[in-house]
Amino acid sequence: MQVGVLSERVDGERRVAVTPESAKQLIAAGLEVLVEAGAGVKAGLPDSAYTEAGAIVQNSVDLSVLDVLCHVRPLTAAQVAELHRGAITVGLASPSTELATVKALAAGGITSFALELVPRISRAQSMDALTSQSLITGYRAVLEAATRFSRFFPLYMTAAGTIPPARVLVLGAGVAGLQAIGTAKRLGARVSAYDVRPASADEVTSMGGTFVHLDLDAVEGQGGYARELSEDRALRQQQLLTPHVAGADVLITTAAIPGRAAPLLVTTEMVAGMRPGSVIVDLAAETGGNVEGVLPGVDHQVPTTVGDGAVTLYGLKDAASDMATDASRLYAKNVSNLIELMTAEGEVAPDFDDELVAGTCLTHDGQVRHAPTAAALEGD
Repeated sequence: MQVGVLSERVDGERRVAVTPESAKQLIAAGLEVLVEAGAGVKAGLPDSAYTEAGAIVQNSVDLSVLDVLCHVRPLTAAQVAELHRGAITVGLASPSTELATVKALAAGGITSFALELVPRISRAQSMDALTSQSLITGYRAVLEAATRFSRFFPLYMTAAGTIPPARVLVLGAGVAGLQAIGTAKRLGARVSAYDVRPASADEVTSMGGTFVHLDLDAVEGQGGYARELSEDRALRQQQLLTPHVAGADVLITTAAIPGRAAPLLVTTEMVAGMRPGSVIVDLAAETGGNVEGVLPGVDHQVPTTVGDGAVTLYGLKDAASDMATDASRLYAKNVSNLIELMTAEGEVAPDFDDELVAGTCLTHDGQVRHAPTAAALEGD
């Protein structure tokens, strides 16, 4: 069977869904790997590396001959139309926002696997792309904040005086948040963090941060994710967070709810209460943002009410893509691990009795198997 990968067509996307290393894994499983020329160049992976790994590099890969198509960004309906009935796709699909593509996948008889849907079970960890890419974004967020902050992160005691450490507050203690905490701590900052899930307290402490306890009931969704708060609870949360936000030099927000818009955690009034020169980096900017007024990829100055000056608000965009080499290494391994799981004797044959396979499947045999997406299509 032939597994193919193309250059990503979305502007700014530098990752690739198959690396030379993951190609070796797929070839060892008995599959033939076709790579579009230049597919990995932006991730620092030349065509020669794919050839050395045993893959076949082609100037143009014919989608109609592929049995499996690997991708990073969601496919377009036009790309789906080129695939033959019964073909398999593996990649990020954003099913809640790409309903036209989901319709095309179902109508075309494509078996699609959306990596956002990988179940949160222990044996699926090696296929969890949300986790692997969040690791990148959490790290990147701290670097972006540090370059915009006009002071050092660590404590310095010098003959000319003492420089106090920066105070970093992280909102959201999932994978990205924990990575942000660890990175800021390694840079020498004094780090605190908040999450609606009380179980996160121990994880925050293990990364060297101080957990912020608010007078709110615990809220936890399925699979360890946070779930959306009611309007009253969200307002109360903002009120309780206000003094913590005001006391931070650097604020990093990472809260996300899979398949939904990002929750609003920080209002413009809360931002205005921060000291001049403070910096905010919002990892959720591409899904609406945790901070009011944030724009993806844009530095925005918010005047403060504390004194003359402003707070810098930056909406992180394409964070994982900006670190394309390591992001691709992790992502491609997620993809190849899932494909290998479904492969026996050189044939990719998904076993839908396997909860991991069934849970990750978006469409199969003309049907949308993911219930929330099927419901959204019915109401579309």
